[in-house]
Amino acid sequence: MTKLLVGLLKGAVIGGAVGYGAYALLTATGFSNGFLTFGVVGMLVGLLVGRPLWSLIRDKSATSWVGILKGAFGFGVGCGLYALIAKAWNPQMELVGHPVQWSPFLGGAIGAIYGAFVEVDDASGEDAKDAKALASRDKSGPAKQLKK
Repeated sequence: MTKLLVGLLKGAVIGGAVGYGAYALLTATGFSNGFLTFGVVGMLVGLLVGRPLWSLIRDKSATSWVGILKGAFGFGVGCGLYALIAKAWNPQMELVGHPVQWSPFLGGAIGAIYGAFVEVDDASGEDAKDAKALASRDKSGPAKQLKK
């Protein structure tokens, strides 16, 4: 349960930050591309949540391709969720009668959903690995009997 909440929080922070950056870029330059924005949200969440890419690179028994595949799949998840929400539902947000840009909110939501999935997925294999490491350390065998 705690891994789920940690994944939600990490993903929401990353997604909200990228969404706010996209909103700031829109107001400064006028550039806006939702697919790119939310694809980057999914990619960064895939690379940074769960076992981050730098821990996979440092670990000699793991491969860094796992993190790269999580990032690539996250790009697709971000683009797909954006397409579903923007094209099928097309919400209009207003706060106190003023229209609101929804990229920080949607970025946080997409990041939270995918972050929770990645964190729980990465945590599912840790229990078996910890039990296996504990069993290998406990192979001391029976104690020797003293001769009388």
